[in-house]
Amino acid sequence: MRRYLAEFLSDPRVVELPRWLWLPILHGIVLRTRPAKSAKKYASVWTPEGSPLAVHTIRQTELLRAALAQRRIEYAMRYGSPTIAEGLKKLSGCSSVIVLPLYPQFSRSTTETIRDVIGKLSGPRVAMVESFHDHPGYVGALAAGIQRHWAAHGRGEKLVMSFHGLPKRAVDRGDPYQDQCLATAKILAGSLRLAPAEYLVTFQSRFGAAEWLQPYTEPTLRQLAKSGTRRVDVVCPGFVSDCLETLEEIAMQGRAAFLEAGGSEFHALPCLNEAPEWIEALAKIVETAP
Repeated sequence: MRRYLAEFLSDPRVVELPRWLWLPILHGIVLRTRPAKSAKKYASVWTPEGSPLAVHTIRQTELLRAALAQRRIEYAMRYGSPTIAEGLKKLSGCSSVIVLPLYPQFSRSTTETIRDVIGKLSGPRVAMVESFHDHPGYVGALAAGIQRHWAAHGRGEKLVMSFHGLPKRAVDRGDPYQDQCLATAKILAGSLRLAPAEYLVTFQSRFGAAEWLQPYTEPTLRQLAKSGTRRVDVVCPGFVSDCLETLEEIAMQGRAAFLEAGGSEFHALPCLNEAPEWIEALAKIVETAP
């Protein structure tokens, strides 16, 4: 955990503070305390096959290979292993490569960090998909998953669409992430024929003391319960695979917060994972990439 967090939190696009200020804090405080806390959280969602994020990513890769049998497909992790360099090495011999970051909404702290890595590597011509936040296949897959859940479990009074947070200063400096999240939410709500009063957009996973995009997910869940909402359904459109942020932060912490505040029923909807509509959308995104 310490090695992973050191790589992740050392990225200047992830933490946009002066290096002289941030690195002593990172190595002197954060990396002395956070790894143990993070390890405990990961242990709560770990499966016999390993990390849920890795498991779903591998399965998605295998299904996409079957859908696009004429293409060579490999997966990589932005931080940790297998690295992007290792993934590209497996594609040696290709005259061109398409890199598809599995971040639906573009942000300098996510998608742009992949461009940073690619720019330092030599090899074939590489094209990168910037985002797919409004791609019909992606939104259609989200809608299909929600409708399946509602058909099996009924429908809550509110649908909360929880996206990963971002420091507000990043948006103030021109990052398009928030606009793309809101665009995804609006298109998805339209697909589901939801009125504005039937859904909310929130942001989760804050880190540090700075102001992040609001409204925050957990306080919103508490407020919904206190105001009399008995059931909420929470979907995380910014995550294409279930992971720590969806399984522990939402399905565990979010559930506890809502129920403790007086709510009665909490549904954390699964991410896209290996849904057939999502694999079909992935194939279309790849096939239409520049």
